[in-house]
Amino acid sequence: MENGFDTIVLEKKDSAFTKLGKFRTITLSGKTLTEGGEPVGKIVEIAKKEDELKAKRLAEKGESVVISAKDWKIIPLENLIVHFQGTNASLLMMARTADEAKLFFETMEHGSDGVVFVPSDTKELTKLRKIMEAGAPKVDLREGKIAVLRQLGLGDRVCIDTCSVLRIGEGMLIGNQSSCMFLIHSETIESEYAASRPFRVNAGPVHAYILMPDGSTRYLSELRGGEEVLVVDSDGHTRKAIIGRTKVERRPLLLIEAEVDGSRYSTIVQNAETIRVYSKGKVVSVSKLKIGDPILLRLEKGGRHFGMYVEETIQEM
Repeated sequence: MENGFDTIVLEKKDSAFTKLGKFRTITLSGKTLTEGGEPVGKIVEIAKKEDELKAKRLAEKGESVVISAKDWKIIPLENLIVHFQGTNASLLMMARTADEAKLFFETMEHGSDGVVFVPSDTKELTKLRKIMEAGAPKVDLREGKIAVLRQLGLGDRVCIDTCSVLRIGEGMLIGNQSSCMFLIHSETIESEYAASRPFRVNAGPVHAYILMPDGSTRYLSELRGGEEVLVVDSDGHTRKAIIGRTKVERRPLLLIEAEVDGSRYSTIVQNAETIRVYSKGKVVSVSKLKIGDPILLRLEKGGRHFGMYVEETIQEM
């Protein structure tokens, strides 16, 4: 739990551990895994070809399987991945070290759907957490050129306060169009007018899109405390952060339009010195931006329907 894992497999005799905190509990009874008394999967030990076929038959029935082997080198993981593709079953591997877990996630690019981690040493838990955080997907960022800077009237803008300390260079991807989102920087830098708020991104108005950890988009107005949000740095590295709260206040707004390959895209931010973006390789206050300055953003083709990516032509002006 201290390493952030919130689904734990217990044997019935260990049920007292549920008093240590709130987490999702999977109970192991023999070779069967249950949750709330309902079966959710079976453990299959692989030692020969017949065992692989047993796992395949379970997958065809839609039953999720945890694969265990004394020597992971004999596990035909590539075969198992193929057997489980196109089924409603999940393929999980029993791993004993963080390096084993990493291998299972990366095999054939697709990897297993998950791992049941039985660490050979408790230090492996911390190592696995670091591997998972380092393996977070990157996003492709590029520069546009600012074409319009225009003061607007008052509007309802959203601050996203996270349960993490954000670093210089980190922010969130926000925009008026799902096809283009701007890297809005966190309030990690102190100014002569305000102390730093390193947990906060002053993101934009309630209507704006934000890119989420699963690749979907949400409106800023939809975000709530306890949900996860995607944090992105200027090199495109990502990580997740938990939202502590969102704060909506009426503030003066600023329109930023950028041009990329002959197309225009925009975002709206609070018109204040403490709001920053990434330009010319550094963090810059929006109060100091000028027409023609570069600005860091993310582009994508296609559109969004209820936040999910779709390959169709959608214009948002």
